[in-house]
Amino acid sequence: MSEGTVEGTGSTTGSMAGPMPAAMPAAIQAMLDRAGAIALRLFRTAVDADDKGSALGYDPVTAADRDIEELLRAGIAAAFGDHEIVGEEFGTTGVAGRYRWLIDPIDGTKAFVTGSPLWGILVGLLDDGRPTAGWMHQPYLGETFSAVDGRAWLDRRGETRRPLSTRRGVGLADAALYTTFPGSFTTAADRAAFARLSDSVRLTRFGGDCYAYALLALGQIDLVVEASLQPYDIVPMIPIVEAAGGVVTGRHGEAAADGGFVVASATAEIHAAALAVINGRATDE
Repeated sequence: MSEGTVEGTGSTTGSMAGPMPAAMPAAIQAMLDRAGAIALRLFRTAVDADDKGSALGYDPVTAADRDIEELLRAGIAAAFGDHEIVGEEFGTTGVAGRYRWLIDPIDGTKAFVTGSPLWGILVGLLDDGRPTAGWMHQPYLGETFSAVDGRAWLDRRGETRRPLSTRRGVGLADAALYTTFPGSFTTAADRAAFARLSDSVRLTRFGGDCYAYALLALGQIDLVVEASLQPYDIVPMIPIVEAAGGVVTGRHGEAAADGGFVVASATAEIHAAALAVINGRATDE
């Protein structure tokens, strides 16, 4: 592995075999702090947005998306020059191998361009295809949700770092469910599956993007179910939810790192109940 000094941290990263090098989380946080400053210069301004277009309709991209991804790519490449990097705006660079970094520079660009703070800057790491570390930085709120080496934390500006833990003891009938956009369920089968689940819980809310998964890890809600996700949308959030005690899979219990239809739950029990409803099986909940 190449070694490199991450600009602004003074830390040199080395081999990542075994536990993550102690300097690496601080290096990523330093990059995120600089990325957050870029985002805040444009947030709640008359920011220009181009429409990339997608099957789901309007898909905005701003200068913040592009500039942040370029900054994060450069920082990660300087530290880990032999690692593959995948980002929403600029595709794939680097050498395919054991480690793959995923970047979503503004997850929730629609929220960003409409002044809602429910967006975040995402960085995730795959180790042999397994999500092992993730960061969600929300600079307007002064928050970073992260998970490294199986431990999940919330760092909030002006407060002491606190561990993250999902909510326990809530059954499906009493659960709070989030999804960002019901239109992401593009097939009749997926729409019916989500409708069954929504009818089975106490509260369903729309919106949130990556911040919904942060709320799940924070113990505020119980379920996040979405479809049409890309890997860079979900890989950074999987280690955070799992290290906080939650479960993240596809709709049939498969690994979720490839995106698509994703179910994230506070506990194994509520996850099993949600999958049963989604897939049309009977449940005692």
